[in-house]
Order: sequence, then C-alpha cells, then structure tokens
Amino acid sequence: MIDLKEKIDRSRLPNHVAIIMDGNGRWARERGSHRIFGHQNGITSVRETVEGAGELGIKYLTLYAFSKENWCRPPEEIDALMGLMISTINSETETLIKNNVRLMIIGDMQNLPAYITEKLNEVAGLTAGNDGLTLIIALSYGSRWEIAGAARRIAEDVISGKIEMEKINENTFSEYLLTKSIPDPELLIRTSGECRISNFLLWQIAYTELHFSQTLWPDFRKEHLYKAIIDFQKRERRFGKTSEQIKCD
Repeated sequence: MIDLKEKIDRSRLPNHVAIIMDGNGRWARERGSHRIFGHQNGITSVRETVEGAGELGIKYLTLYAFSKENWCRPPEEIDALMGLMISTINSETETLIKNNVRLMIIGDMQNLPAYITEKLNEVAGLTAGNDGLTLIIALSYGSRWEIAGAARRIAEDVISGKIEMEKINENTFSEYLLTKSIPDPELLIRTSGECRISNFLLWQIAYTELHFSQTLWPDFRKEHLYKAIIDFQKRERRFGKTSEQIKCD
C-alpha cells in the first residue's frame, strides 16, 4: 500500500492551509466526558498537524482556535480553555523554536486575559526570525469584526487625508486586514462533518478550495491532512476562467 504522503505532489502544495478545528465537544460527549476533555485531546492533533505541515514544506498554517462568538460559552469552559492555552504555549515554545516555526496571532487581543496576551507576544517575538512554517493562531477572532475594523481604519485615513477615496480597491482593503502580510489560504479544512465557514477569513477565502472532513478534531492526524491535500491537488482552480483558458495558460 502506497503511503498517503508519497501520493502528494510536492511541486503543487498549497502555500497556505487554514483549518477550522471542530468536534472537540462531540468527541468528549461520545466518551461520557466534559467538553474540556475533548479540547485537551485536541492538542495532540494540533501538534501532529503543525509537524505534518512543516515536514511537507507548507509555508503558512492558520488554526481557528477561539472565535469571538466563543466568548458566549459557559464561563467554566472559557476558564478551562484559557488555562489549557497557556499551558500549551509554555510546553510548546521550545519545539516551535527548534523546528524553525514562526508564531503569529490574529484576533481581538484586548479581549484575552493579559497573562495570555503577554505570553503570546513573548513567543511571537522569540520566533519572529524563524523562516520555516508560519503558524497563525486565530484567537478571539471573527471575520466580520476584522472586516468592519478594516473599513473603519480606511475611513479614518480618508478623513485624515492619508489616502484618497478614489484609490481604494480590493488590494487597498486587504492591506487593512490583520492578514495583510499573509497570502490568502488556498485550502480550508473543516473537521467534524459540519459544512459551514463560521465567520472565518471570509474576505481571504474568496477562491479557497474547501475540504470537509468527517473526522472529529481530536482524531485528526497527519494522514487526514495528507488526504485533504491530495483532494486539493485533484481540483481544477479556474479563478473565474474556463477550463480551456486554464489549459492554455
């Protein structure tokens, strides 16, 4: 049997993979446990996915870790998640540095506890010079919030005379997003069998290929990442053109 990894065409890798990590709660319920048990086991999946992406040579990996809507969850679950987050950051920092991974955070950092923000900024600084995989963690993130913020900052710059309204276009708008230094995802994976975007990178995924996996996030391993990439490589990406035009390019 051919290893899934060997089926991947390394010359046609997606430059940027984004993942909606879904199914932790369901995974825990199926085992008669509290939701946090699923989140705890999801850390292994994060580790496997980051390692798998780095080994393949993927340049950017964005993980949707906590949405702005997630603040509506029960306080005890949020507290447990914050504790899990800080313990994971502490335990994985050396691994990120060793594996040449650069950490970036996108989201509303003002909503996060100060001790988490300080630690994240510290690790981002420690890894800023790494030039392997860029790992982007979306925390307290919502795409509508991001887009509204970009529109507000553009309006402020128009009023102050920094930019002319007539010169605002799609490229201009992208420069005001949190992802301005990051290429748009080419592949978006959502686990757990749910088929929705959940307010994630709405502007950036205009032409992203979508892959919906039935696997619950705590069970997600390198092989599932490989399957998604193999599926991606079977797609014809036309960007509004016809198949005939693509073949001629």
